Amino acid sequence: MPALTLRDILALDPVRGSEPELLAGEGALDRPVRWVHSSEVYEGANFLDGGELLLTNGFGLTDANEDTRRRYVRELDARGAAGLAVEVGRSLVRMPEEVVDEARRLGLPLLALHRVVPFVRITEAANRAIVARGLSGRAASVRPWGGDHTAALLADLADGQALNQPEVEARAALAGFHPGPGARLVGVSAHGARELGVVDRAARSLGGVAVLRAAFPGDVLALVAMPDDAVRTVTARRDVVRAVQEAFRTAAEAGVTVAVGHAVLASGGWLRWSETLRAARTTLELALTVPSAEPGPTGDPVVTSSRALTLERELTRGGVDANRDRLARLVQHTLGPLLAWEAAHPSDLVRTLEIHLRHGCSPTRTAALLHIGRQSLYQRLERIESLLGLEIDDPDLLGELLAALCAHRIVRGVPAAAGGGLRTVA
Repeated sequence: MPALTLRDILALDPVRGSEPELLAGEGALDRPVRWVHSSEVYEGANFLDGGELLLTNGFGLTDANEDTRRRYVRELDARGAAGLAVEVGRSLVRMPEEVVDEARRLGLPLLALHRVVPFVRITEAANRAIVARGLSGRAASVRPWGGDHTAALLADLADGQALNQPEVEARAALAGFHPGPGARLVGVSAHGARELGVVDRAARSLGGVAVLRAAFPGDVLALVAMPDDAVRTVTARRDVVRAVQEAFRTAAEAGVTVAVGHAVLASGGWLRWSETLRAARTTLELALTVPSAEPGPTGDPVVTSSRALTLERELTRGGVDANRDRLARLVQHTLGPLLAWEAAHPSDLVRTLEIHLRHGCSPTRTAALLHIGRQSLYQRLERIESLLGLEIDDPDLLGELLAALCAHRIVRGVPAAAGGGLRTVA
């Protein structure tokens, strides 16, 4: 399908409402328009890549001299602008003759907008139409999800494709996703869900949230947008990530694994949208391949978060296979005697040590989680300290011990042959 043209843009209702008058470039109305921007006149030409229609209120033209005005038009044409639209009647009483003359000489379409219409309405309508035309013109075979534009956007964000904020916002708007400026976005990746119902149920339990979600073969990706007022309500008693986790823990069925990314401001830009989705997807892959430090009850859904697996994500940055030798050395250096003992004497010392460290070295909490008495726990801890030649509660050792224990689970859980399939992109 051909790209949207300047003639098509002029037919849009918000543009027609501005009462546009074509002053130059009559022969170039069928040139394609790649995007529509609004900017003050002196900044406009600097960020154009070609094919853009530039909107300006003309304020910068009021005090400029003739040479400056002509040079500006030449710069727009040299950058490949599709056209220039100037609001007249407020900041600029009339279009300067030298601007019209230069545009006619170059064949650059020049529009005078005689009625005030907020530029945001024009850019939103135009860019949404541009995105819709571009998406409908893509071959379905390019993506396995064919014409599902929501899936295409989520996949592009999760894959870190080169995008820009206006494009992301326009594509999200096409899917009815309009997170407000104060909203917090949380990426979600789920495996084992047979449909999108798990996302919808979680969203209903959160109340008042917007969701962008799509199903892929075997997985579901989603962005959950919690409005500013809901954020204030939630954070008064719990944080946003925890709230989303609890909603999915209630909504998910047995056998489903859900990973939640970190919370980002919707107004922070598309890179932040991408980051939370990528973190969720990477966390999901780790949750599916690396044994958990604290397995939950059998049959319950597994719901975790990127911050819960921060160590795992950092240790596997760049891929498991790329870090395997380094992780193995860390494990052997830190836990070698303990692992050798467990190999010869079946026990649960390694797991005991990790749970104990993860829970602040609290004997009461550790014993309860391991379902053993405190005396039995003390005997295990004494054996561990004897084998490693250290004191477990030494704060200087906490980071090294936890990293080594996490590395041990990674190396043990992801065989060398399968390690290359783990994408660690967060």
